[in-house]
Amino acid sequence: MGIAEGKTALVVGVANERSLAWGIVQNLVAQGAKVALTYQGEPLERRVRPLAEQVGATVVGEMDVMNEESVGAAFARVDELWGGLDMLVHSVAFAEREDLQGRFLNVSRQNFSRAVEVSAYSLVSLARAAEPLMEKRGGGSILTLTYLGAVRAVPNYNVMGVAKAALEACVRYLAVDLGEKSIRVNAISAAPVRTLSAAAIRGFYDMMHEVERRSPLRRALNREEVGSMAVALLSTLGSGVTGQTVYVDLGYSIVGL
Repeated sequence: MGIAEGKTALVVGVANERSLAWGIVQNLVAQGAKVALTYQGEPLERRVRPLAEQVGATVVGEMDVMNEESVGAAFARVDELWGGLDMLVHSVAFAEREDLQGRFLNVSRQNFSRAVEVSAYSLVSLARAAEPLMEKRGGGSILTLTYLGAVRAVPNYNVMGVAKAALEACVRYLAVDLGEKSIRVNAISAAPVRTLSAAAIRGFYDMMHEVERRSPLRRALNREEVGSMAVALLSTLGSGVTGQTVYVDLGYSIVGL
């Protein structure tokens, strides 16, 4: 039996087969979990449904994280499907492409607010919707994805770094709020991996090669490595861990000059 056998998991943010969220889905399914996916808009639906079929996951429908009614409806469908929820994966982030290059100083008020709302507040919204479903199961686990740019100034990461810093703070405060209900909240900070969203960052491949060159393990990160750590944190293997940002970055974050 897998370590997630009999558990239920909602994964939000699968974009395609290269996304970190998809790697997490594959690992959850391999460890016995029942998985549900959402999508936002028809273009993503066309990508998500075939992936769900590959692993026997359920697509519970469209969810717009910027719309509370849409979030509530998606979680209601999950409740109807399973009568509760054990695990939630939040893999949602957004910044305008123009703000992922040049000077951070030039970001507009509107773009700043939108990046933080989509990338960080959405975790709060999803956690609030998940709380009653996880209470039915006697507890649960929530996981989100972040990056080193939350704590260091990374060229061209700009407003997304600010949004990820807010996201990591949300993890800590949510962990405090939900801990008494045996709901854990953590984040994985992964090294750069080729994904759809990463392609928008100017100089992304330079970032990835820098990790390969300077990290202690001297290689690229495999998205399956993120998936396996995610399952560990989501499952009982991580039962004593909450409010933490766990680095899965080949050791790059420990390196100085």
